[in-house]
This record gives sequence, C-alpha cells and structure tokens, in this order.
Amino acid sequence: MSENLTESNPNEILKRLEAVLFVASGPVTPSQLAESLGVDLKIIEDSLQQIQKDYEDNRGLSIQRHGGRVQITTSANFSADVERFLGLEAIARLSRAAVETLAIIAYRQPISRPAIEAIRGVSSDGVMKNLLGKGLIQEVGRAEGPGRPILFSTTVDFLQHFGLSSLEQLPPFEQPELETEEARNNILKD
Repeated sequence: MSENLTESNPNEILKRLEAVLFVASGPVTPSQLAESLGVDLKIIEDSLQQIQKDYEDNRGLSIQRHGGRVQITTSANFSADVERFLGLEAIARLSRAAVETLAIIAYRQPISRPAIEAIRGVSSDGVMKNLLGKGLIQEVGRAEGPGRPILFSTTVDFLQHFGLSSLEQLPPFEQPELETEEARNNILKD
C-alpha cells in the first residue's frame, strides 16, 4: 500500500501520516515519515501543517515540534481533563528559581551551568538537578573552552509541561531597558 504520493488521494496521505504518528513511540523526523510512507518530504511537511490546523480547529490533539522532530500530543487546552482521567496530580509547581532557570535555558539554549549562574548571580546546582530529574532539561554536549562545561537545553517534556507545540511559541525575549542616570535619581528622590 506504499503508493507514490502523486498518485494518492491527498486525504489518504493525511490518514496514513496520522496513523504512523499515532503509533510512533516518540518524536520522529519528517524525513523518517517521508521514507516510511514513500512520499516526498515537502508533501509530508505540508500534510503536517494541515493536520496541525485541523487539530487546532476541531480536535483535542496537537502536533508538537522540537529539535526537528514531530509527534502527536494531547492539546494543552485539555490537560486538566487528561490529568483527572489518568489520576495524575495537577502539574507540579515549580519554584521561582526553577522557572527562572528554565527561562534562561529556553531562551539561550544550549547554555552551560556557569553561564546560567552568571545570569542568575547564584549557584544553580540544586535547581539544575531538580530540572534534570523532572526531565525538563537535558545535557546536549560540551562547550569548547576551559573545562568544557556541559551544555543544557529544554526537552519535549518542557514543551508539554508548558503546553507549547514548539519553542517558537515562547513569548519574544525582551531585554529590560537600561536605566538612565536620571531615572535612577528619580527613584532615589521618591
């Protein structure tokens, strides 16, 4: 049944792609999907976009993208229903330090612990161990330079925890405006 995409009904391709994504044990690359289905990569990408649009408009599922891989997940809009059905406790609360560290990693990844600590101004050992244990961050290699520190990035679990389909859904990074001498003087006068 592995017919060429140009000869197939486009609706049939969507069904085949959805079936393969459903049974995939984890995230897969679009090229793996194209090879598996015997279709052109461009058609797979177009089909993934079409499936995602259909999911957003009509379903309780989502196509999640991370690190060049895709997978089907439940929509973040229905996480409370899924957690209740599965008997899971509500999403575990993260400490302020953990959220701060995750934000730094999400926007600057890959990043080393010394770089994170330079931004935060405090040691991050405990927070990093906690985030690694929860599967929200992962080691992705080593930096060049003295000591070759470990580099960290976010994981697919990070996206799921925050209900994101991809890192592109993060709000834009805004750097605080540098305070002027006049603004600092006004604060001191108040």
